[in-house]
Amino acid sequence: MKSRSLSVLFLWSFTLFSAQTVSSDSIARKKIRAIKATEVPKIDGVLDEDIWQQAATAENFVERRPNNGRAESDLFKSKVKILYDDTGIYFGATLYDHEPAKIAKELTERDNIENDDIFGVTINGYNDHQQSLEFLLTPAGVQADAKITTDFGEDFSWNAVWFSAVKITDEGWVVEMKIPYSELRFPKKNVQEWGINMLRLVNRTSTMYDWNFVNNEKGSYMLYDGVLAGIENINPPVRLSFLPYLSTYLNHYDGKTAANINGGMDLKYGINDAFTLDLTLIPDFGQTSFDRSVLNLSPFEVQFEEQRPFFTEGTELFSKGDLFYSRRIGGSPSGTARLNNDEEFVENPEKVKLFNAIKISGRTNAGLGIGFFNAVTEKTTATIRDINTGDIREEVTEPWANYNVFVLDQRFRGNSSVSLVNTNVTRDGSFRDANVTAMLFDIRNRKNTYQYYGGTKGSFVMNDETKFGNESSLGFNKVAGIHRFGAKYFVRTKDYDIGDLGYFDRTNFHSINTNYSYRYLQPKGGLNTLQYTLNLTHNRRLDDDLFTEFVIHNSIDMQTKNFFGFGGGLMIWPFGENDIYEPRTAGRFLQVPAMINPWIFINTDSRKKFRLNTYIDYYAFDEKGRYQLIYELNPSYKFSDRLRLYYNASINYQQNDRGFAGKDAENIFMGTRNRLTFENGISSQYTFNNTMALNLSFRHYFSEVTYKNFSTLNNDGSVNDTTLFTENRNGTFNSWNVDVRYSWWFAPGSQLTLLYRNAVGNYLEQSRVGFSKNFERLFSEPMVNSLSVKLTYYIDYNQAKNWLKKG
Repeated sequence: MKSRSLSVLFLWSFTLFSAQTVSSDSIARKKIRAIKATEVPKIDGVLDEDIWQQAATAENFVERRPNNGRAESDLFKSKVKILYDDTGIYFGATLYDHEPAKIAKELTERDNIENDDIFGVTINGYNDHQQSLEFLLTPAGVQADAKITTDFGEDFSWNAVWFSAVKITDEGWVVEMKIPYSELRFPKKNVQEWGINMLRLVNRTSTMYDWNFVNNEKGSYMLYDGVLAGIENINPPVRLSFLPYLSTYLNHYDGKTAANINGGMDLKYGINDAFTLDLTLIPDFGQTSFDRSVLNLSPFEVQFEEQRPFFTEGTELFSKGDLFYSRRIGGSPSGTARLNNDEEFVENPEKVKLFNAIKISGRTNAGLGIGFFNAVTEKTTATIRDINTGDIREEVTEPWANYNVFVLDQRFRGNSSVSLVNTNVTRDGSFRDANVTAMLFDIRNRKNTYQYYGGTKGSFVMNDETKFGNESSLGFNKVAGIHRFGAKYFVRTKDYDIGDLGYFDRTNFHSINTNYSYRYLQPKGGLNTLQYTLNLTHNRRLDDDLFTEFVIHNSIDMQTKNFFGFGGGLMIWPFGENDIYEPRTAGRFLQVPAMINPWIFINTDSRKKFRLNTYIDYYAFDEKGRYQLIYELNPSYKFSDRLRLYYNASINYQQNDRGFAGKDAENIFMGTRNRLTFENGISSQYTFNNTMALNLSFRHYFSEVTYKNFSTLNNDGSVNDTTLFTENRNGTFNSWNVDVRYSWWFAPGSQLTLLYRNAVGNYLEQSRVGFSKNFERLFSEPMVNSLSVKLTYYIDYNQAKNWLKKG
């Protein structure tokens, strides 16, 4: 069961992409012509230049939700005009509102829209319905921007530099925007024709409007864009920008204080109108958000989110096929230093240092996307001292390493694509190398009712010997109408390994999945939306065939006309599970009894000052005294348009769980255990204006495990109690993090950040130590206290050239 705690912006995004892509042959498309500006409009939110009066008007918006297809209300008319010159494109929007005092205008940081009205523009320079750039603005002047793709939806990690202003008037609010060509992608032609749509959200009625009608029966949002014509014979300037940085850190840990100063630069260069080169030199990621550390008892690695901007921005091509897990770059060393008797570590770095990284990506006029990524990491060495003699030796834990990703992605017919992806890791010397290649396809029929998809991936790992593994899949979905269904076959061999530059967990299995869903396309009765989904999954071990699990998953998701969300589901494992991973030994498995998993969730109206998202999840096993209970509570409160507070709390209790404890030459030992996990988090944001904010982020994670008894694992998956295993496996893990961050966007693309960070963690080889003693021991550990300042300054080559000319 997954968390039902979702941000307001994500809920809105989900509405955008809840359907699948269809062909554009039968889609009605409005058309508007931009006119060339003979005078440069001042971006001040006042459309008083004469040139605005000469421009054509985009109007007659259509409701997308909740009443899909209804004409815009007379109370909320929208009128948009478009200009262009040789430097960029301009939008002037008049958004009428009969009660301007009620316009929602909560101040937030960039890309973090909350309870706000929104005006937005989406632009597809290639007019191919498969990738757009989105620019959003609120009445508080807060910007948000994203890349939109049919594969990944909205990606708000992409950041552009553009200019905007808003004014609230007696008739509503007015938007003025300029988007430089340097932030757009389009073919090199004398006459341009782009896909475009304009959207508006009226927050207090939770109503979304679009200029070109977006039909929710089938198709992604981008399929339904209109046409922007009239942009002709432009001479866009060189696309070249620099983002140098300077940072300084003052760190205190375990009685020692250290200071350092760093400097480096990111560079972005437009090779042509379609392809862009991104380069980072001597990067500094010290101010990225902290990882959410956990006590991991599973057989699989914990996958952490990427926090480093260079690896999150504009990586949609490199994400094809799920082969690229960027945390591998600059992560833990691939080797381990070994201590001899009477030796100790002087230094043993836990992270590899990134030297530089480069990305080149874009798409040709024929729809061929090309992406190339390369990164180099430095040699990492452990320093080891002989305790008796004082002699020092060094051992390499990670050599110089080169990471590559290459992607070809051909789009066609406005709704289909085929892709080739290759990843490669080459390490210096005798260390392990790896290569992975994938062929993928996603085809829709011309009537836009069915999707056919699949692919195959091959992994090669070269160490002492070469190991080859494969993953393949084939599936189809009916993607239109009220009733939808599909099926998929998936297989992964035991030697499939993409772990050098990707993330994977389970291997040596194959599965068959079928799905059915029913949904409301229009509000009905007391509901705005309803969706019911049924999934059936049958998994088996591939090598040495074995039934592993059969899962029935029902879920229903509803929203009332008062925008109160609720739902739930029921998952059933009627035949239990043969877990082939928990024993940590090939060929062995652990029997898990039959179980059922009911869950429910509630999401209150997100427009209110106080909102609450909560869910409860319960696993009941066909074994006396064995169960799991998960509960999560996520309230938030808006004190004013400047201040909002979020709180999240979760509890996860497992009673009589059974898992791996250890093994020797003859036996695999399993332990019966109780586990209790608490997680508490508080975050808040005070926004001074649309360029300056103060943020607090706090998290405390506590997890303890208590083993009740141990058993040996039999060949048939059953267990027998034993006294042979006597090691202590009880444990308590704590992680405490506090970040206080001040951010000031003092110029477009330029930022000053001041960060205070406090962190401490510990692991005790005992459990049930008590609440007060737990914190007493936690805060007796050495604590990290860090204060840092980072300044980044955006330099556009063309502006810099003008500065030099004026000088």
